[in-house]
Amino acid sequence: MIVRPTAAPSSRLDGRRHLPLGSLTLVLACCLAAPLLIEGYQLFQVSLALCYAVALLGLNLLVGLNGQISLGHGAFFAIGAYGAAVAIERLGVPYWLALPLSGVICLVLGFLFGLPALRFQGHYLALCTFALAVAVPQMLKAKQLEDWTGGVSGIVLSPPAVPQLPGLDTDRWLYAISATVFLIALFAAWNLSQGRVGRALLAIKEQPTAAAAMGIDVALYKATTFGISAAFAGVAGALNAILVQFVSPDAFTIILSISLLTGVAIGGLGLVSGAIYGALFIQYVPNLAEQVSKAAPWAIYGLALIAVTLAMPRGVAGLVETACARLRTLSKRS
Repeated sequence: MIVRPTAAPSSRLDGRRHLPLGSLTLVLACCLAAPLLIEGYQLFQVSLALCYAVALLGLNLLVGLNGQISLGHGAFFAIGAYGAAVAIERLGVPYWLALPLSGVICLVLGFLFGLPALRFQGHYLALCTFALAVAVPQMLKAKQLEDWTGGVSGIVLSPPAVPQLPGLDTDRWLYAISATVFLIALFAAWNLSQGRVGRALLAIKEQPTAAAAMGIDVALYKATTFGISAAFAGVAGALNAILVQFVSPDAFTIILSISLLTGVAIGGLGLVSGAIYGALFIQYVPNLAEQVSKAAPWAIYGLALIAVTLAMPRGVAGLVETACARLRTLSKRS
């Protein structure tokens, strides 16, 4: 029997607003305005950023709320991408069905992986997930799976059919798909983090012994959270495959897993809105770093990462949250 706490386990949770109504309104406005203001490759970049934001929403539940460090979510991203590619190109599954199908596959695999991983904590769990991220791309190259995965050559996907509507081209249609998936994922992550499940996860993160004493099934919650987080990554991977229309093992290296974890930290641990800022960092900062220095782009990227970390220890969302709180205080005083 699982007893879910009805009160916050510590004062740190009092008044925490993971995604205030103002932020939600701003996100919706930006999503609606983007296809009207930009087009072509710029709109494609925004679609990719929304794809990464979906993965970060799930990883934030695991790292930010539950305190489990994962360096292997790039593996679930890859499994979701290949799951969608195989379903669409090999089995003839429609695009709209391939997205949730990839999420379900990664949910099951993540839960099964999370059960034995419960024995590990901290950096040991990070190393365990790191091994998963290293192994999966190599497994996708296996000759035994070439008929399904295409081996090192990967799989080329056909672009989805665009509805015959005025002003709707392929880029705008792909953006519409990305924005819809992102908003659904945002709503799901927001509800999970603000409800009883979110409070239980924070209780486990801060005081696991006390949480178990309160009747919370710590093992079940941790394994389930790992599975849900993997499902978000799987849906993001499937969305990425549909956007890029190509999957290959070399596209899902360990750098992807590290980038996702970096995005969570940059965006803001435990803050749902942080996924948006983290995704923008992942999508745009490497490109900007390459424009600054084509000889050493990763050096520029590293400096930018250090600068953001030092300037915003709670992440970009934490800084925005603090600034908004101060503005509200000043407005009340005036």
